[in-house]
Amino acid sequence: MKHRFMVRAMIGLIAVVSLTLAYFLKSPIGQVLLCGALFVLFGLYVRHLRKGAEIERKHLLESVQRTASATLGHHRHDWMNDLQILYGYIQLRKIDKLADCVERIKERMAVESKISRLGIPALVFYLQSFREVNGSVHLDVEIEDELQLDQLLTAEQAEELTEAIVETVRIFQYKGRSSWGETLQLKMSMYREDGEVIVRFEQIGSKGNPEVLVRLLDEGMPGMRVKADRGEEEDGSLRLRVACGKINEVNACL
Repeated sequence: MKHRFMVRAMIGLIAVVSLTLAYFLKSPIGQVLLCGALFVLFGLYVRHLRKGAEIERKHLLESVQRTASATLGHHRHDWMNDLQILYGYIQLRKIDKLADCVERIKERMAVESKISRLGIPALVFYLQSFREVNGSVHLDVEIEDELQLDQLLTAEQAEELTEAIVETVRIFQYKGRSSWGETLQLKMSMYREDGEVIVRFEQIGSKGNPEVLVRLLDEGMPGMRVKADRGEEEDGSLRLRVACGKINEVNACL
């Protein structure tokens, strides 16, 4: 979008300069040469913009690839730790602890499966790579069974909800901690209620100020269809709400 605006601005500038110089140049040959020179400059400028855009896309792709690779590395590391713990329990014949360990693995697999079925690629990637890009926040995710947001929300709503979730975590990260060295413990629950998709955030341990967080969210999301409000008074939670925008699927939100 930025490059398109720059090209249009350059076309307008060349047109103004050409008309101005043509007014002062009386020779038709001079006018033709001038116009040719200006269009050559315009062509070089467009080429420069395209090259810059290509470099920018390449850097973005490399960044996504690095994040994905690091995310897979973290998952592989977790699986290796789980296998080592299981192997240790087997060697020590601690069958009672073995069952608890397997149950924890099943729970984590279930959460990962629910995340992958949300149906919003940007949100799925954000949640699956969260540990890689947010080392100062521990996010515990709970998702309602069979929740598929792409079946409930329009593309615009899905994009706005993803932006709102990222912005909410960022605000908790910088406003919800009592000290910079503290690791923020944050729980995010996602479910359907009364024709809306609800994303509920609850800070574990020290509580932030939900009123301040809601105000900051409202300031950072002007004109968006996602609304923020306080959750239950006693737990200091915060909620994001968005109405199900796909008319044919509204009953699924009830």
